[in-house]
Amino acid sequence: MKGLIALKSKEDYIERVLYTEEEIATRAKEISAQISEDYKDIAKPLLTVGILNGAVMFYTDVVRRLTIPVQFDFLIASSYDANSHTSGKVNILKNLDNDPKGRDILLVEDIIDSGTTMNFLINYFLDKKANSVKICTLLNKPSRRKVEVKIDYCGFDVPDEFIVGYGLDFAQHYRNLPYLGILNRSVYGGK
Repeated sequence: MKGLIALKSKEDYIERVLYTEEEIATRAKEISAQISEDYKDIAKPLLTVGILNGAVMFYTDVVRRLTIPVQFDFLIASSYDANSHTSGKVNILKNLDNDPKGRDILLVEDIIDSGTTMNFLINYFLDKKANSVKICTLLNKPSRRKVEVKIDYCGFDVPDEFIVGYGLDFAQHYRNLPYLGILNRSVYGGK
């Protein structure tokens, strides 16, 4: 058909696979076991908060393996503009359905780079009288940190590359890849 461009497979734009589906699954199981052990004596169910949209796959893999009572909730918060640059100001676009007061909260994130959003959320929930707030992240990118945050459970430390797959995206693409890969710089104009 005239005027249509044949698109390549998404995999054609992946420079290399950083972590396989199997490596991610193994790490998610290990993290779930540690969380279950750490929270085995809490009085109320752990309030697990998935940070949408990127953390959905990791959240699901971690939370479904917990052996303790949990409640699910979700939040959308961002400090990034349309060009994937942090603005420094965090906006909550979807808040919790559950009251955080007196609750132990586990924030589950896809990647922590600048630390701005996580720092804001920790303080936000502590101001709302949460009993405790801990962070579980699939990826930690310390080279991009602007605000230090304590990461309680971490899947992998990663280099300063544009990573996609397993929930992470570029312009809402690549989230459905079952692995984590480094996106070819030609896709996003990186240097």
